[in-house]
Amino acid sequence: MSNDIRIKKGLNIRLVGEAEKVSTKAVPSNVYAIKLSDFHGITPKMFLKEGGIVKAGEPVFYNKSNEQMMFVSPVSGEITEIERGARRKILTIKIQADKEQKFYENEVVKPDSMKPEELKSYLLKTGCWPFIKQRPYDVIANPDKSPKAIFISGYATAPLAADYDFVLRGKEKQLQAAVDALSKLTDGKIHVSVGKGSTSPLAELKGITLHTISGPHPAGNVGTLIAKVDPVNKGETVWTINPQDLVIIGEMILTGKFNPERTIALAGSSLKSPKYYTTKIGAEVSTFVYDAGLKDNNVRIIDGDVLTGTQVQPDGYLGYYNNTVTVIPEGNDYEFFGWGKPVFNKISTSRALTFSWLFSKKKYDLDTNTNGEHRAFVVTGNYEEVFPLDIYPMQILKACMVKDLDEMEQLGMYEVAPEDFALTEFVCVSKQPHQKIIREGLDLMLKEIG
Repeated sequence: MSNDIRIKKGLNIRLVGEAEKVSTKAVPSNVYAIKLSDFHGITPKMFLKEGGIVKAGEPVFYNKSNEQMMFVSPVSGEITEIERGARRKILTIKIQADKEQKFYENEVVKPDSMKPEELKSYLLKTGCWPFIKQRPYDVIANPDKSPKAIFISGYATAPLAADYDFVLRGKEKQLQAAVDALSKLTDGKIHVSVGKGSTSPLAELKGITLHTISGPHPAGNVGTLIAKVDPVNKGETVWTINPQDLVIIGEMILTGKFNPERTIALAGSSLKSPKYYTTKIGAEVSTFVYDAGLKDNNVRIIDGDVLTGTQVQPDGYLGYYNNTVTVIPEGNDYEFFGWGKPVFNKISTSRALTFSWLFSKKKYDLDTNTNGEHRAFVVTGNYEEVFPLDIYPMQILKACMVKDLDEMEQLGMYEVAPEDFALTEFVCVSKQPHQKIIREGLDLMLKEIG
C-alpha cells in the first residue's frame, strides 16, 4: 500500500535527446579521478602519495574531522597525480587503472547480527559512508547523529535524467541488503518514492514506507519528498541516499567488495545516439561521449542534468554522485532584438511573447544561452509558481545574501539544498545564481551553528 503525493507547482522542461533505453558497456577508462569538489565540507588527509599503488576499494584518504570516514579508490592502479589548488588544497586525485582489476577484500557481514555502532563503523571503513548525505546542510551525514528518518527518491523528473526504473533492473538483492542495513541506523522510517505507474524494483522492497509521486519537476527531488512527508525542523536530522548508491552499499554487504559501477544516461540534442552506458565512478567522460557521436564540436558537456550539473571538458571525469551526462549546444550566439519579438522555441512560465504554454507536450532543443544578464532581484512572483516547498523562496534567498542567520532559520533553511532552487534559478528574470546563494548560506550556517 503506497501513499499518493501529487505535486502541482513546478515546471517540466522537456528537451530533445532523451537516452534510448539500451545499455552499452563503456570503454574502460585509462584514468579515473576522485574530485574533492564532490565532497562538500570535507578536508582530506592522504594515506598515499603520488606513485602509490592502490586496490579497488582501498582507502586513499580520510576526513580530517572524522578519521574513521574513509574515501576509497574506484579502481586498482597507480596514483599518478594529486592536483592541488591555492594553499595546496587538494582538488583531484587521478589513478591510472590496471588492466586487470584487484579488489581490496572487506569482511562480508550480516547486519541483522550487528549493533548499530558496529554497522556504522563498517560503512565508514569500507568507503560506503560518503554515499549517505544529510539535511540540514546537504553534506555527508554526521555518523554521530541519528536520523529521524531516511529518504530515497526513485523518481527522476529533472530534464533528461536517468530513468531509475531502467537502471535498477536486476539489482533487487543489493537494494534489499542496503535497506535492511540502513533500517538499523534509524528509529524512524525509510521513505521511498516512485513515480505513478512505476515498475521500479524499489516498490517491492520490504521494510520501507512507499510513496507514489506525480506532478512536474521538482516532484522527483528528494527535498520535495522530505517536505511533503516529514519536514526537517531545528535540531532534527534526516538522511538521503541515491538509489544507485544503495546498490553499491548492498553489494559491499553481500560480497565485501567496493564496486562503483554505475549505469548513466548519456543524453542531449547534440548527440547522434543518446543511450545508457555502464561505467564506473570517476571515469573519463570521453570514454562514452565520443562513442555516442557528437553532431558538431560547438557543444557543452555537463556532468549531471542541465539544471544542477557542472560543465566538464571531454577529458573530464564523471562525478561521484551523478548518473546523467548531458550534451547540448553551446549558447554563444545572440538574437538581435530577441527580447522584443514573439518566440515559439523557448520555455517560459510567462505568457508574454513566449508561447510555450500552448504546446505542453513539445520537446525543445535548447542551448546554454541564458537570454539575459545578471541584474538586481526583480519581484515577479514566478518563483512561487515552480517551488512546491512550503517556504518563501525570494525571502530565503535574500536572507542568505545578507547572511541573516536568524531569518534563515525561521524561513526553513534546515530543510533545503541547492538543487531545490534549480528551477527558481532557471525562471529567474534577474539571472541570479540561486543554487550558489543557497550553498553559501548553508555553509555559513554549518560553520556558525552546526
